[in-house]
Amino acid sequence: MVRNILPGLLLCAAVTAAAAGLERAEAALFGRAWLESLVLAILLGTTLRTLLRLHPRWDAGIHFSAKTLLELAVLLLGASVSAGALLANGWLLLAGIAGVVLLAIGASYAIGRLSGLPAKLAILIACGNSICGNSAIAAVAPVIDADGQDVAASISFTAVLGVLVVLTLPLAMPLLSLSATQYGVFAGLTVYAVPQVLAATSAVSLTSAHIGTLVKLVRVLMLGPVVLLLSLFGPREETAQRRRPQLSHLLPWFIVGFLALMALRSFDLLPQALLAPAHAASSVLTVMSMAALGLGVDARSVLRAGGRVTMVVVMSLLVLSAISLGLIHFLHIA
Repeated sequence: MVRNILPGLLLCAAVTAAAAGLERAEAALFGRAWLESLVLAILLGTTLRTLLRLHPRWDAGIHFSAKTLLELAVLLLGASVSAGALLANGWLLLAGIAGVVLLAIGASYAIGRLSGLPAKLAILIACGNSICGNSAIAAVAPVIDADGQDVAASISFTAVLGVLVVLTLPLAMPLLSLSATQYGVFAGLTVYAVPQVLAATSAVSLTSAHIGTLVKLVRVLMLGPVVLLLSLFGPREETAQRRRPQLSHLLPWFIVGFLALMALRSFDLLPQALLAPAHAASSVLTVMSMAALGLGVDARSVLRAGGRVTMVVVMSLLVLSAISLGLIHFLHIA
């Protein structure tokens, strides 16, 4: 296995090193780094994938870095997060997150149906946008008996749009006059996956990363109730039997690890000497996995996706953003 992933792993490390070098060059030339190494790693990786035909031997290591390394980064982040960061904002926020997910699913489904998409495809897009991207799609698909074509169509934009959101979301902070906490909540409510929330917030502030990750985890936990409701009331073929979603889709191992470390941190059970190394390792792994994420995205694929699906996904994301901002202002989160 090591032999298979080593070439792609080294390529990701090289892109990471190049991104770090460019960040230092920016700081030397302009007095500050306008683009963090995390963003540069994504851009460099995407450029390489789009312009060059990478040999398949790179794929295993790129996939390992984009998935496993980023999941490890999220897990290690739990060592520096206290549950008090979320609870300090009140239980109303927890109820608000659940409300945002349900409203967003309903609005996204309505957009899909009004745009002429089949019911199952509209459900997959709604759950993917509103909860946690591909993980939600993977959990929901067997429950509603979605076929492979619907699943492929619903995730066709996830990689490209996920990268675009990670790159552009930090611009929302000054444009919308958001504080670090407000931005963390906004990112946690709108970004697809837990690792992508970490990527979108780490370059802004540690506070944003902490609150964003916690909000996103609450949002992910909504997948269980949503899948249960769909298993009872969702569409399916008359002759088909509903299949149980896999537990790993509902609660991935790295989220379990994150919650465990967060609990230990909240009760001061982690040695202080481990906190700084865990945070540093999380940061390095995040940048390296962002390089892999970029290397896995061919920007030309956006041109091959259906225009109707594209419109529904983008409009659903805009509606989710509007609902999220509404919650932030309604709860007077500072």
